[in-house]
Amino acid sequence: MKVRFWGVRGSIASPGPQTVRYGGNTTCIEVRSDAGALIILDAGTGIYPLAQQLLKHLPVQANIFMTHTHWDHIQGLPFFTPLYIPGNSIRIHGGYDVVSRRGIEQIMEVQLQYSFFPVREAEMKAAIDYRTVNVGEAVTVGDATVTPLLLNHPVVNFGYRIDCNGKSVFFTGDHEPWPNIYLPEDSEHAEYQRMIDQQQAHLDAALSGVDILVADSSYTAAEYQTKIGWGHGSLEASIAWGRRLGVKTLVCTHHEPERDDNALEVAFAAAMRVAGPRPGDNCATEFMLSREGMELAL
Repeated sequence: MKVRFWGVRGSIASPGPQTVRYGGNTTCIEVRSDAGALIILDAGTGIYPLAQQLLKHLPVQANIFMTHTHWDHIQGLPFFTPLYIPGNSIRIHGGYDVVSRRGIEQIMEVQLQYSFFPVREAEMKAAIDYRTVNVGEAVTVGDATVTPLLLNHPVVNFGYRIDCNGKSVFFTGDHEPWPNIYLPEDSEHAEYQRMIDQQQAHLDAALSGVDILVADSSYTAAEYQTKIGWGHGSLEASIAWGRRLGVKTLVCTHHEPERDDNALEVAFAAAMRVAGPRPGDNCATEFMLSREGMELAL
């Protein structure tokens, strides 16, 4: 498998000279199976440059898996040029919206209203298919399988584990490690802590053997204290998670849009000092920041 990053920022695109090293586009990851099946994780603004690359080899057959439908993860989809070309086949997967009581098929309908966009879905000439995914039910894409796992975010958010010929990668989408909503002195604290420990243990078990973990690492540990409940993780928590799971590679992503490249590297280095390998540690995990254009091979 090959994993390539096309968008690595969170919340809002942040292009410019201060983000040129790591990139300013919002979330989009391309995964290619050993046999070449195309899996796209999220459709932030990073899906637009991916589209331009895909146009070099038509027709395009793609499976897009949406972690959730917040703007920074879907706003590039109307600009995914293969959708407008006859002969292309695009299957869009995502969760059921408990508020609207509809599946992922509403993702285009909501965005492509004339009040917001000048093109109707009817003008998209590719064969477009929508599939609602369910927790733990694997989806076969060529020689790969994609398994949705429910993570912690203010809306339904699926992380996706992709397995292909004994290798695997997991992307969290937006995820905040489950916090305890009670104070230590509250009588409910211990019971609630047991519950979230069980949730974390269940997730860890589902990620057993994962080679590459791509994790929402928006904040520093200090920043997180004022953002509990926003649905995002920290660099320190992601690094500690990768070490605990023993993954081969931990990729920190969903970079804060206000953090320029220099500040991002400073924050990552500080987090590594706190949570990363120490002298004599036998942890073999490689830790890195996601960067537009970066490609990892399994």
